[in-house]
Amino acid sequence: MADLGGENRASFMEHKSTLAAYLLWFFFGFIGVHRFYVGHTGWGVAYLLTGGLFLVGWIVDLFLIPSYVLNYNHRIDHAMGK
Repeated sequence: MADLGGENRASFMEHKSTLAAYLLWFFFGFIGVHRFYVGHTGWGVAYLLTGGLFLVGWIVDLFLIPSYVLNYNHRIDHAMGK
């Protein structure tokens, strides 16, 4: 089995798109797909189990998605040593 640590793992990671995150939020946000997309697995599971935290979290995410994508992309850049 190949070691996907460090630099090899970072090569599989790609920057995420804000537009794609908004589309996932709009169509599948109530089940947390946009949260999984930006690496928030725990929150994605919470949204999946609660219907987007009873749709309140879904509405709040309308305003927070750009920061989620920006933070994800910064983490990718840091992992790749940029």
